[in-house]
Amino acid sequence: MTKRESFLVNRLKSVRYAFKGAIFLLKTEASIKIQFVIAILVTLAGFYFNLSSTEWVCQCLAIALVMSVEGVNTTIEAVADFIHPEHHNKIGIIKDIAAGAVFISAFFAVIIGFIIYLPKIF
Repeated sequence: MTKRESFLVNRLKSVRYAFKGAIFLLKTEASIKIQFVIAILVTLAGFYFNLSSTEWVCQCLAIALVMSVEGVNTTIEAVADFIHPEHHNKIGIIKDIAAGAVFISAFFAVIIGFIIYLPKIF
C-alpha cells in the first residue's frame, strides 16, 4: 500500500510542473520570448509613468491574457502535430483558429496599452 501524499504536497508538485511548463515555453517559443520582452518593457514604462492601481491591473491582465493564450496556442499546435504530423486541412484550420485567438488577445492588449500610455505621452 502506498502512502497518499497530502493535499499541500500535491499542490506544490502542481506548481512545480506549471513553472516547468512556463520555463519550457519561454525557452522554446520565439513568439512568447517577444511577448515576454514586450511585457518587461511595458512594465518598466509603467514604473516610469507611475501607473495607477487600475492601470496596473489592466496592464497585468493584458500581459497574462496574451501570454496564457500563446501557451494554449502552442499546446494546440503541438497536439495537432502529434496527432496528424502530415499537412491536413482540418488540422490547419484548428491551428489557424488557435493563432487567431492569440491575435485577438494581442490586438486588445495593444488597445489597452494605447488607452493607458497615449494620454501620458501626449
